[in-house]
Amino acid sequence: MHYTINPAAIGVVADIKGLTLSSQDRDFLQQPELSGLILFSRNYESPQQLAELTASIKALRPDLLLCVDQEGGRVQRFREGFTLLPAMLSLEPLYLQNKNQALSLSQDLGWLMAAEVRQQGVHLSFAPVLDIDFGCSEVIGNRAFGKNANTVIELAGAFIEGMAEAGMAAVGKHYPGHGGVVADSHFDLPVDTRTLTELHEDLEPFKQLIQAQKLAGIMPAHVLYKAVDPDNNAGFSSLWLQQILRQNLAFDGVIFSDDLTMAAADIGTYEQRTQAAIAAGGNALLVCNDQAAAQLVIEEVRRQQQAGLPHLDLQPMQGPQAIFNEERQQEIRARILALETE
Repeated sequence: MHYTINPAAIGVVADIKGLTLSSQDRDFLQQPELSGLILFSRNYESPQQLAELTASIKALRPDLLLCVDQEGGRVQRFREGFTLLPAMLSLEPLYLQNKNQALSLSQDLGWLMAAEVRQQGVHLSFAPVLDIDFGCSEVIGNRAFGKNANTVIELAGAFIEGMAEAGMAAVGKHYPGHGGVVADSHFDLPVDTRTLTELHEDLEPFKQLIQAQKLAGIMPAHVLYKAVDPDNNAGFSSLWLQQILRQNLAFDGVIFSDDLTMAAADIGTYEQRTQAAIAAGGNALLVCNDQAAAQLVIEEVRRQQQAGLPHLDLQPMQGPQAIFNEERQQEIRARILALETE
């Protein structure tokens, strides 16, 4: 699914605290600077509860893009009542043994992940991970599809095709590649010392899938690529976002910042983080697990919009409604079981 935006458009993607909307949440969600909402495990109890929560949000703000991190493996926010998806790296041995079978399973997993999420009213999962597993990054590790660019391109490409079958857009992360650093950007600022030439393989999955028009969104890594831009991590770098991503790679979709509350994003106040992300070329600014911080980001976005920047409308990314196929769900669950017992 291809999605084009005004590259100057800005909006906020924030979250709520619980299983239902409080009166405080309702007031918070009414702010027009919000373009989307991201849900976490704390917002989930059961498929029925999730469907009721998403329905109540849509009644209030039908334009909001409802998002989650539902990659599979250790990053799956909705678990009880959903299929437990395998870590994507588990597909690589099968890919090396039987490429067509692995691509078919990856496409099925993309469909299943997206179809189950969308059935309960959530529009988008931030997936797939396009990082390469170089064996050093614990925060990426088995979230990656493979240990080289070609494996990632093929398996993630098939996964995206499955997502599209279920009506879900794809957001590739973590541009230009988080797999070559040890540090976890949630707690520290990872520094990657490789040159742009040495980052060629990391960039290939993004480059190829952008050219194939398979990515509606990109999420940059909170990683400092010191030899490329010594002053700014990728999420705050106009060189990475505007020159390389927008101009060189011709990406015209949504740039989602990674969470602005992460330690690696701590370059000052939340107003300063917002200004830096926007100046670099970010569109949808994620602020997670801190509603007070989200409010500060919203207020800065409001000032920027009042000064002339356009509002980011993510409603077109909600995608078409697809029919859920229980028979296919059961067949894929059997394939997952077979993969786990091999």
